[in-house]
Amino acid sequence: MPRTMPGTVLRTVSQSVLRTASKSVLRTASKSVLRTASKSVLRTVLTGSLVVAALAACTGPAAEQPGEASPPPGLSVSLAQWRADEADHQVSVAVRNDSATPVHFARVRLVTESFRTLPPHPVGTTLGRTPRTDLRIPYGEAVCPSDRIPPVRPAAIVADLRVGDGPERRVRFPLPHPDPLLTRLVREECGAQLLRRRIDIAFGESWTRVRTSGRDALRGVLRIERRSGNEAIEIVELGATTNFALLAASGRSRPVAVLPAGTPRLELAVLVTPARCDPHAFAEAKKAHLFPIRAAAGGGDPLWLVASPPPHVRTLFTEHARQACGLPGA
Repeated sequence: MPRTMPGTVLRTVSQSVLRTASKSVLRTASKSVLRTASKSVLRTVLTGSLVVAALAACTGPAAEQPGEASPPPGLSVSLAQWRADEADHQVSVAVRNDSATPVHFARVRLVTESFRTLPPHPVGTTLGRTPRTDLRIPYGEAVCPSDRIPPVRPAAIVADLRVGDGPERRVRFPLPHPDPLLTRLVREECGAQLLRRRIDIAFGESWTRVRTSGRDALRGVLRIERRSGNEAIEIVELGATTNFALLAASGRSRPVAVLPAGTPRLELAVLVTPARCDPHAFAEAKKAHLFPIRAAAGGGDPLWLVASPPPHVRTLFTEHARQACGLPGA
């Protein structure tokens, strides 16, 4: 047998031990690197997800969306609402074109988190140079929490339009924030929802012709019924419509009447008289029977809601006004 020197044995054993140790160290190092890399990747993924979520949260409907262009030079819009628009839940997009190039508006809509977004409304209108031309469009119901009137959110008008002979494109017109019209509409609609959770106001079925203060009037009742809560409810003001005045028969005002705390219902005697007698008022009235009523619950701020009589009472109101004004029938 060949002889093996002690030094050779030591070197062989050392190399074997080192190789085994190196493999062990390498496996340990590899696991450590993988764990570190996994943590790094996970942190990167989570960080990216959080950034995307944050950007999504900050980007509302009023922010510019992909594929939307900025307004062309000389073209601007603002919001308005005519009295006739209120009953139809419409607003007017007032367009100003200071350029000499005609612009064709195909579709227009209001985009904001304060109101439910409707599909683009077709308008099909070409405008040359104009200081103001109104495009009437519908808008959605207000988005209201159950317990408060929210602040108005940023808003924009989004239009599919064509400038001159160019291609049709989608353009976003940001509205100044807060827009005063939208602020009022949010307050009115959300306020009415809050009030309707407290009380219901309905016109009575029976009305009698009477003569008061030298005028013909109809006398009947408003029924105020509690729906929730036990606080006192003040009926602060009875509003008129385009065609009719609504007054408390007692002559009281501010408040007209009070539903005491804990009382389930109240009948308020009222008078209805013509507010105007010109034929145009009867021909064009769209809100003739939408009566605004202002009330306050538990000492809170007065809020408006709208009450409307049933169809046969509306007919009675109209016929009475025509007779009182000496106008021919419909």
